[in-house]
Amino acid sequence: QVQLVESGGGLVQAGGSLRLSCAASGRTLSSYVMGWFRQAPGKERECVAAIRWSVGNIYYADSVKGRFTISRDNAKNTVYLQMNSLKPEDTAAYYCAAARSLVLLTSQGAYDYWGQGTQVTVSS
Repeated sequence: QVQLVESGGGLVQAGGSLRLSCAASGRTLSSYVMGWFRQAPGKERECVAAIRWSVGNIYYADSVKGRFTISRDNAKNTVYLQMNSLKPEDTAAYYCAAARSLVLLTSQGAYDYWGQGTQVTVSS
């Protein structure tokens, strides 16, 4: 079992920044992929970024490339999502997820463990 706890959401003006954190416990994450997903009201949950913990391969959705950065801290067993140049359309509940995999995963159905989510609201 992997337990995931997100933090760092909030209300920010357009153009601002937020950093989300996801603290993982329960397992060594070297064989895991960590993903950040978001879900806006009335929309499907989408993967915005993912990282292979061991080698650092990274995926970004086109909508966030150049603005969001995913990273991980081995010592803290924590994955981060730095979000810059935020737009109102980034408003959503953001979720951290984990899956045991040797390849990057972007489908929510491929992930086994989920955090409780943290709300990000970007005002115009």
